[in-house]
Amino acid sequence: MNKIGKLAWVLFFGIGNTFAQTNKATTARIMAAKNYTFVANSANPLNSADVNNILRQMPGNANGGSINLSGSNYDVQITPDSIVAYLPYYGRAFAAPTSADENGYKFKSKTFTYSATTTKKGGWEILMQTKDVKDSPKLSLSISENGYATLNIISNNKQAISYNGYLKAEQTEN
Repeated sequence: MNKIGKLAWVLFFGIGNTFAQTNKATTARIMAAKNYTFVANSANPLNSADVNNILRQMPGNANGGSINLSGSNYDVQITPDSIVAYLPYYGRAFAAPTSADENGYKFKSKTFTYSATTTKKGGWEILMQTKDVKDSPKLSLSISENGYATLNIISNNKQAISYNGYLKAEQTEN
């Protein structure tokens, strides 16, 4: 393997490993406690053709259906008694927002359903349905045993969108 190939190999696996913030035991522990944060690294709009048309007009001529969110502090915090979401939205909305808080998924829910099932590969499928948030977004979170995750959100007034990212354990206060 030449030097460029080795460098690419190191960068690919080195960068990939920096995003995983949990191991198998930590992931199992935070899933049992229902106290974790999903950190979004990228957004994948359902209608990527419309998004690509907009991105082509921006400097750098970015293409592809995925929008990089790394370093942007977009996340969803899940605790036993609340869901707090702060995510951007890219896609088609079927109703115009009436305030700046409606431009993305920015909400705090205290009334919601939460169900978790384990997968055959050792991960989890989490389904959450808010009951006290406008448009009642439904969140589906697929989590690997190493903490990598995909979040899908469906709401009444926006096209579906998915986010790729990882889980981060919440800091416990002593």
